Amino acid sequence: MGFGEDHVRSLRPDIVYVSISGFGESGPYTHKRVYDPVIQALSGCMHMQARGGPPRFMNTILPDKLTAVTAAQAITAALLARENTGLGEHVRISMLDATVAWLWPDGMINDTLIGEGISAGLKSESDNTAIETEDGHIVVFAVSDIEWQGFARAAAHPELADDPRFKTLQDRMSHYPEMGSLIRDIVRSRTTAYWLERLDAEQVPCAPVNTMVDLLTDEQIRHNKLIEESEHSTGGRIRLPRPAAQFTTHPLEPAREAPGLGEHNAVILADLGLSQSKVEGIDNE
Repeated sequence: MGFGEDHVRSLRPDIVYVSISGFGESGPYTHKRVYDPVIQALSGCMHMQARGGPPRFMNTILPDKLTAVTAAQAITAALLARENTGLGEHVRISMLDATVAWLWPDGMINDTLIGEGISAGLKSESDNTAIETEDGHIVVFAVSDIEWQGFARAAAHPELADDPRFKTLQDRMSHYPEMGSLIRDIVRSRTTAYWLERLDAEQVPCAPVNTMVDLLTDEQIRHNKLIEESEHSTGGRIRLPRPAAQFTTHPLEPAREAPGLGEHNAVILADLGLSQSKVEGIDNE
């Protein structure tokens, strides 16, 4: 197509050129076509989602979006390097590499130290699901000793703080299925609002399980002014999240809608040096 690195670099030697592939630019899988679900399967992501049941997809196109974020970070690093050295860069990223690297810290925690492997603690489907309350679902994640002691107080079961199965983090991880079953039995007898108030008072990490529609009314999301509404020229009233990152010194300009097909032809062609009459002729065509 005329956009190979050699040609582009002949026009701009210090260009930051980015190549993104599915599996890598060489190797046994380069003949394969690739989509997000293929990388979910190959990277171990589906296995992680199984938790003792059949492998399953995440309900979002994780590798696609994750690869884009990885590319953005790499481009930023390459631009900073160019500022310091004056040299361009060729950034190469594969979807497979980006996804495995992202999964590693928690997904392969038991295989990082080479030697005898330690089986992962989460084994059943229930280990990886939200906790049912009287009127909904909640997540409770008491990790530290202080948080577990706080849960024992919130649950009105102070004896749990000294239970030898759960006294330390190592104890709790060794008896994780028992701990999870116990928490579920306690929590299901009260409402979500009751538990949020009790657990928050004891500084126990917790949250209600929002539906996608709940995001529109969640008090923290509304406080953050994350979801903005605007008028679209053809779509009418729309809502979209603002960029997640906010800048103090260089605030972002208000978002603009994507241009229509050919909307900026005249401007681009004029910038390329075409005369006004030539631009109008092309535009009419």
